[in-house]
Amino acid sequence: MPTTTTCGCGPSCDPPPATTAAVTLPIVWQRLVSGGETCPRCGSTQAAVERAVATLTEVLRPLNIEPTLETIGLDQDTFDQAPTESNRIWIAGRPLEEWVGAQVSGSQCCSVCGDNSCRTLRIDGTTYEGVPESLIVKAGLAAASTLVTA
Repeated sequence: MPTTTTCGCGPSCDPPPATTAAVTLPIVWQRLVSGGETCPRCGSTQAAVERAVATLTEVLRPLNIEPTLETIGLDQDTFDQAPTESNRIWIAGRPLEEWVGAQVSGSQCCSVCGDNSCRTLRIDGTTYEGVPESLIVKAGLAAASTLVTA
């Protein structure tokens, strides 16, 4: 005799599908770390990226997509050679600016960055020195949409 599963959604239904391993959504953020310190704009991005990853974790859980965050500290020599590499975020292997249609520019920073022109993002007429949570979440959702399978 065939078996049926009672699940509360009707008289009977098919059992739920077997759980599969989550698909990873890698997020990589790098910034200058000098003497254990970073600049205020990178500090604000750090708080934003941590909140964004928490938001994405909750939002993407039903889709079985798990964001992971890797933080990379750049040393002073690396930063001096390419200051706009500091405060840079990649999501699923692509720069955040590609996901959200932002342009990369720079402006003079402060503190540990010295007189270098550090990374800024410009989108829809607004320039951001620190990357806001909303842009990180938007980029994460765009990247996650490419991971959803039928």
